[in-house]
Parts: sequence; C-alpha cells; structure tokens
Amino acid sequence: MVSEETKPKSQRNEECIINCLPGDLIEQIFLRLPVRNLLRCVGVCKQWHKIIRDPQFVSSHLQDAPNCALLFFPQESISGKPYPADAIMIDESWAQSSCAVPVIGPDDFLCGSCNGLLCLYTKTSTIKIANLATGEYLHLEKPVKNVSGDHFLFYSFGCHPLSKQYKITHFLGDCVEGLPRAHKNTRFSVIQVYTLGDEKWREIRTPEALSLNCLKTSGAINVDGIMYWLTEDILASWQHAVMTFDLNEESFARIELPASIPEDCADGGPRQYWVREIDRKLCIATAQTRRDRPREIFGKLQIWTLDNKAEQRWSQKYSIQYSPDYIPGPNLVHGDKIILQSCNYNLYSRELLGDKMAKLLDFCPRKPGNMQSYICVKSLVRLDVYKKAGIVRRSKQREGWELKKWKVWKQELSKTEKMWSDTYQDEHDGTACAHRNGIAINALLPRILDGEIRQEIGMKISQIFPNFPDQQSRPLRRLNCVALKQDRENLLARMKNWNSITKATRQAAGIIMSMMSSAVEAQVGASSSNAAIFSQNHIKGDDAKT
Repeated sequence: MVSEETKPKSQRNEECIINCLPGDLIEQIFLRLPVRNLLRCVGVCKQWHKIIRDPQFVSSHLQDAPNCALLFFPQESISGKPYPADAIMIDESWAQSSCAVPVIGPDDFLCGSCNGLLCLYTKTSTIKIANLATGEYLHLEKPVKNVSGDHFLFYSFGCHPLSKQYKITHFLGDCVEGLPRAHKNTRFSVIQVYTLGDEKWREIRTPEALSLNCLKTSGAINVDGIMYWLTEDILASWQHAVMTFDLNEESFARIELPASIPEDCADGGPRQYWVREIDRKLCIATAQTRRDRPREIFGKLQIWTLDNKAEQRWSQKYSIQYSPDYIPGPNLVHGDKIILQSCNYNLYSRELLGDKMAKLLDFCPRKPGNMQSYICVKSLVRLDVYKKAGIVRRSKQREGWELKKWKVWKQELSKTEKMWSDTYQDEHDGTACAHRNGIAINALLPRILDGEIRQEIGMKISQIFPNFPDQQSRPLRRLNCVALKQDRENLLARMKNWNSITKATRQAAGIIMSMMSSAVEAQVGASSSNAAIFSQNHIKGDDAKT
C-alpha cells in the first residue's frame, strides 16, 4: 500500500476533498474568508492561486469586505522629542489593533483611502500608494517638485466604480506675484490628476478660482467616484458651497447647501464646516466654536445629508449635543457611532441616536486635533500591474526608519524588549533558586526534633515559592502608539510585582532560617543541660561509693 508521503504532489492535490468540489463552490467558500487567510491560501496550489488572484474575484470579495476605522496620527515633535507617524484600526466590533501598520513610514502623512489602498504623502519627492493588507506599495513622482508650502491635505485619492481606475488629485495653488507657487496663497485654478498606470500627470482647469484654505480646514472626500469639497461662497446662505469633481468624466459641478441657516448663539464664536461620508452619502457637519477657545465646540454638532444630488435636496440627519471640551472635527462616523476627540487626550465613541458614550483609548502625548480618521477595508487589490508605469520610481533619498533622527526611537524599542527579556530571566532564576532552597530546607527538617516547630516550618516553606504571571509570547511586529504605551505600563507593573514577590520571598526565607536556628539552639541547649545533669549525677554516685 502506498503511503501518503510517497504519493506525488499532484496526486495528493487531486485527492484533496476541497479540490474535488466545483470551482464555483470553492470560489464561494473563499469569498467568505478574510484577506489574511486568503493570502495564505494563494500558495497552496495553482487552482487556488488562479481563483484568488482573478480580478473578478478580487472585486467580488471587496464588495462584502467589512469596514474598519483607521485612526492616523501624523509625525510630530512633542517637547523636542520626535514621535513617528502611527495608526490604529478599529473593526466592526470596535476591537482595536495592537500592531503598527507596516506600510506607514514614520514620516508619512495619510491623504486618502480607497478599496484597501492608502495614499501617503512623503517628505521626499514621491507619493506612496500602499495596500493595507498585503504590504505591497508603489512610489510615484509628485506632480511638482520642491514646491514651497505644499501640503498633504492638497492631495486626494479615489476610484470610479465604472472605469475601475484609481486616480490621485492634487490641488495646485495659484501663483502669487512676488511669491513662489503655493506659498501663502489662498486659491487654486488647476487640479493635477494622475491615473495609476499612466505616464504622467495631467492638468485640468477649474471653472473659477476656488478656496484652498477650505481644503485645509474641512478636507475632501470621495464617494462612488465623485470627489467633494467645500469652497467659499459669500452670497450663499451658509457662505459655503460644495464643489464636485467626477473622476471618470473629469468634470466639475456645484451643489448648494441647505437653504435654512444653522442658528448661532450670541455667546459662541465662528461656525466651522466639514465634509464627511456617512453610509456612502455626502454629509456636511457644522458646529459653532467657542469664542475664547476656537478649538472647542460650543453647543451642538449638526450633520446634514445630501438625499438627492440632482435636486440638491438636503435633510438634517443628526443633532448631537457636545460637552464643552470636545474638539471640532473632522470626526468619523463608524457604524452607528461617532468618534470624538477630547481635550484631555482621550478618544470616545458616542451613539448617534442616543447619549451613551464609551472611552476608546488614550492618545497622550499626541496633540489633540492632529488625528485623521478614515473608513477603510482590507482587500486583495494588486499594485504590481502598475509597476511598469514611467512615473513609478524608487526614492533616491534615505527615508523611513533609516533616517538618523529615528535612531534614538529604535534604541528605546530595543531597550524595552531587553527589559522584558531580563524580567523574564529574573523570574525564571528566582523560581529556580526558590525551588533549590525549598529542597535544602526540606532536607534539614528531620533534624528538628520538636514536631510542632517542624510542622510550622513545613507550612512556611510554600511561601518562598514565587508566583509569577505566565510569560506571554512577545509580538513579532512593532506595536502601535497606544499598545506600546500599554506594553510599557505592563512592563513597569511586572517589574514592580517582581520586586514585591522577591522581597516577600526573602522575608519568608529569613523567618524560616530564624525558626530553624532557634530550634537547633534549643535542641543544643537541651542536650548540653542533659549532659551536665548526667555528669553531675555520675559524680555524686562515685562520691557515695567512696
């Protein structure tokens, strides 16, 4: 009988139960698996590789991919110490990730997310497109080199569902006489567009000069292949209007905001506006800020939804009462909750249709108001098909963790890992030493003649055996900022626990040795006394005989 090990690989594959199923059924099974499992299945056999890498399968799997919230903290300097860019992912059940996103470099800025792909602005001459799940990425040349005043918020990223083309847009600031382009300017008349796979960027003129400041304060979003952003309109009821750019037709349009004007309180400060996406619809969020502290909200946050684009019909969907210490947007709606930033370095989730709130995380020492938030998915979208484009290039400059300024940060991570290793080793050595001491003391117990003392010492021997927590395997990937802070707190707590346990162990061992010494001294004293009595009686007997 032929054993399984000696069978040819092709024969074993043919006998595999799942490969005996129809191809359509195998595909339906794969559609229900998460990306991380599918990436492992790709290398199993040619049939599985062909199914999972098929563009139609990738599109079908993407349609049912669960949404997650991506909270991005850009690189910043706090008290003279640089902190790298970092991200935290929150899934549909509101569980938080603990590992850092590997495709995000320490100096990157996030400027868009679409179909599992991230668009990252770098401080070098490139824009980086990266797949969140697979780790694949491309470096693309920026449309304009060495532009003074260029900003990551001037870039956007999206895909049109009909053309299936991914496009990056760049709002190019107008030239100001006597000043370099994009330096202290407030308007733009050109949008630069790049389609993944093309040879170059293209320039498309806007119908009129539009506000560049609105982009920095309210942002831009992509919904179903349409890019939306706010622009100034002094004559409009809200003194703002929504501009749209169709990524497929590359045409502009204008949408008026609701006719009813939000009511302002006389005690409040200026009103702010943000453009957001909720349930795949364009939404406008607005709130009045505090007069004395413009970074805090005064009163309610109102969210309006565009119900009908052709008729430009809006409806107010939510009205949320804010506490006075919350930072005004851009906030993220994830599921049926909105994520809020607080001035006390905490992040909260609040029900949209209720008052229930829950603390998500503490992002200290990151500065309040610097966090960005996006809805994203994990996908199998491939980037290798675009690698032959003329605009794709490798950065000629050193970047990422190779830069000298992150050397100290990496050393701190290595120091933390060594402290964990040393703590584990100390716990192991302490347990082994206590075990040896227990054996030695047990060997001496029979020499204690007093039964009660021997029993009491035996009961105390168990106290010299330390009880340390189980050793958990250390993660292979770098932790994100929140998990790293928690990890260091756990390390300090474990080291403190180690000191407390070893101190108690030494005290218990000292008490046992003291009890044994006293018992031995008592036995020696008793023995000496008996010997003296015996000697004295012996002498008296001899005298009587004499």
